[in-house]
Amino acid sequence: MALCGGLAAIVGSTSVSAGPAIGQFELKTLDSEPGEIEFQSQNAYMFGNPKRKTVVGPGGEIEADDNSLARQRNALELEFGITRYLKTRIGIEYEKERREEPGTLRQADGYEDLKLDEYGAEVIGVLIPRHGDGIGLGVVVEYEVPAERGSAQSLITGPILEWAHGPWTLTVIPTLVHFLGGERNEAGQKDEKIDFAYANQIKYRYSEHLDLALESYGTIDRIGGRGGKSDEAALFGDFDQHRIGPVMYWNFTPEFAAAYKKDDDKDDDEQMVSLGIGALFGLNDNTPTTTLKLSMEVYF
Repeated sequence: MALCGGLAAIVGSTSVSAGPAIGQFELKTLDSEPGEIEFQSQNAYMFGNPKRKTVVGPGGEIEADDNSLARQRNALELEFGITRYLKTRIGIEYEKERREEPGTLRQADGYEDLKLDEYGAEVIGVLIPRHGDGIGLGVVVEYEVPAERGSAQSLITGPILEWAHGPWTLTVIPTLVHFLGGERNEAGQKDEKIDFAYANQIKYRYSEHLDLALESYGTIDRIGGRGGKSDEAALFGDFDQHRIGPVMYWNFTPEFAAAYKKDDDKDDDEQMVSLGIGALFGLNDNTPTTTLKLSMEVYF
């Protein structure tokens, strides 16, 4: 009877629940040049997504879990260097996400059309710059606003740690993701939980134009028991996700830009375009089997 009552409360709500916070599978850096503008395209395509957990209510209504799974994600961003110690970024993200209110069990594992999902803005402060070998330290603060009304906003904060020696670079970015607003559960509470998320990379400069990396990304859903659990979380529990895999970056300067770069007195070793491709493999049952990562970064 308790389950039936919970289902009735969920079906009556049209707001969107917040699943685990999943980032864009990118690494923040401490490089900041005054006046420099960087365009980024971050793209991910998921394969082998887990089957969705569902329950059917007494009236035939279907409720499904809110694990953050998508088929496709595309983000467009602009980054602006203000000083050597401060840079900012704005961006938008499109997502092909799972159906929010499936009418049948088959539809529960279906996906919406690709649509605008959220807007974001961030600030990166460089506390200890890294020049060549050594250690660098910074902090990132990011605010994300969903395009859909009623969804939770999120505030992301954490340190950026870099270490370099010769051709090797290590980057570690642990963050806390604080959800704000969103839907209320049956008890009238908003699920303003905090997730722990991380993005890590160890990179090897193989040649002037080629970097080889091993990257890992993950989220621990709801730490410290914070937040009034959403009705979906109460029914199905929380969902952690973890990925790891190889990524290759090809760095170059187009011929038409080489003259401009020379006249502008830029560092000859600095490449203006970076193209990335890699595969991230899921480490648990809540994570897609494979995530294809494609990225492009252009510096002006």
